[in-house]
Amino acid sequence: MKQTVKRLIKDLLEFKWHIIFILVCAILIVLSNLFIPLYIGRAIDCIKLKESVDFTNLYKNLIYIFISIVIYGISQFALNRLNQVINCEVARNLRNKMFDKLQRLDFTYIDANPKGTILSHIINDVDILTEGLYMMFLQFITGSLTIILTIAFMFYINPVITLIVIFLTPLSMLVARFVSKKSFSAFITQANKRDKILSMTRENIYGMSSIYLFNKENYKYEQFISADEELRKSSLDAIFFSSVPNPSTRAINAFIYALISIVGAFLVISGNISIGNLTSFLTYAQQYSKPFNEISGVITELQNALVCAKRVYEFLDEKEFEKDNEDSKAVDDISGDLKLEAVAFSYDKNKDFIKDMNLSIKSGMKVALVGPTGCGKSTLINLLMRFYETDAGAILVDNYNIKSIKRNSLLSSYGMVLQDTWLKSGTIRENIAFGKKDASLEEIEKVCRQCMADSFIRRLPKAYDSEVDKGAENLSIGQKQLLCIARVMLSNPPVLILDEATSSIDARTELKVKRALDKMMEGKTSFIVAHRLSTIKEADIILVMKDGHIIERGNHEELIKQNGFYKELYNSQYVG
Repeated sequence: MKQTVKRLIKDLLEFKWHIIFILVCAILIVLSNLFIPLYIGRAIDCIKLKESVDFTNLYKNLIYIFISIVIYGISQFALNRLNQVINCEVARNLRNKMFDKLQRLDFTYIDANPKGTILSHIINDVDILTEGLYMMFLQFITGSLTIILTIAFMFYINPVITLIVIFLTPLSMLVARFVSKKSFSAFITQANKRDKILSMTRENIYGMSSIYLFNKENYKYEQFISADEELRKSSLDAIFFSSVPNPSTRAINAFIYALISIVGAFLVISGNISIGNLTSFLTYAQQYSKPFNEISGVITELQNALVCAKRVYEFLDEKEFEKDNEDSKAVDDISGDLKLEAVAFSYDKNKDFIKDMNLSIKSGMKVALVGPTGCGKSTLINLLMRFYETDAGAILVDNYNIKSIKRNSLLSSYGMVLQDTWLKSGTIRENIAFGKKDASLEEIEKVCRQCMADSFIRRLPKAYDSEVDKGAENLSIGQKQLLCIARVMLSNPPVLILDEATSSIDARTELKVKRALDKMMEGKTSFIVAHRLSTIKEADIILVMKDGHIIERGNHEELIKQNGFYKELYNSQYVG
């Protein structure tokens, strides 16, 4: 936790001038607020008897009271404004850093963590953190200054009663300390349960059709109710511990106030303190106790904020893509020769997955990857693109080790069309030109005609300038896949990766798109991940994978003659 506080302070020091002005405003607020009771007490002492009122000093004290009120109001406004600026800036900076981090995160983190949890870190955790900072600047700093300066003013009026107040103060502090320890663990539990609810809700929204299909609405509802009940219990614990300090410290402060009143009354009778000074002192006693109530409440808010800060910094510390070496070079003329030399990789380093894999692909070859689910097809693709780093061995592109090529240069040489489509918010034209920003409309229209997307695009209200709705809900799955194919065709990379690229397209359109894809693959190295084996009969080489290993290789006829695993897969689809 100390490390989290240090990093938070470091981020806040970017706004040191704002913080200095906040401290100045806080001092002015506290001083002006403390001078008001002092002048009120002096004004009371100017009224001794009806016949003997010191009007000169009375008016002077009233003017001082008015000036103090004006300073208090202006300073309070300035502090609130500066506080809001800092919180907005801190939230913006953290979210910018987190989104930037998201672009560079190692794929193992993305694959291992629910998307709802990642969203919660970027949105909820930052919001709760900045709310805690707001309370800290608004109440914690002013409250601390109030306590310190009030003691000074009380000593000025009467040291004896001040010592009584100070002696009883630790009671409030002990209560606050006890609760802060309890509330910290309660807030951690609450944050984890909240993440679970977010992930579950997101999963439910994306899988709504399947849930309806299998009549699982009640089952999912019961799951949600159970998770929500856990959140309710953890929230109640957090709320309970955060609500304990206020009534506890108020009871202690009420006792202190009553004791001061009694002691003060005896001092007035004995002539050791004036009525005006006792009035000022009682006001100070209230002002002195009030920050303890506020600070004890703020401490629980800060505990929650620190929990969220810890989660934010843990996210920012997650492993990133391996950076380019200093001697990495940009290669612009990649032809597509690929080699794997004794490559090894595993997700769990205690268990082997891909081990000692060797492969040589010549430029322009059409390579098909087949095998059961989980056999390593997608993993191999991710290794080729450096989404995952190899544990051992080397991957060569045109005889360059891919680790010696700048990552951007390497990735610009690949084009991918996946079964799961992705479109960004924006126009159809912007989505197709995503990989080639300087593409003209004529170029975009040409590739769309080739992949059979032009006709449906022109039926949209604004054709190529039509907006893709959030999540592209205004397009069918097949239409979205055609746009993704057009995007890759436009960027025209030397290496293509097609993962069931036509799986969501009707049979008639698929034939035409297949012709366009075959034309696009001419002269390019192509990797085709396929489940329908009829689509890869024309591949130059078929790699049959199982449990992370290439167990068979050859073209369709050769593999059928081998009477091995490939023939078994093929027969399971097309025989009988």
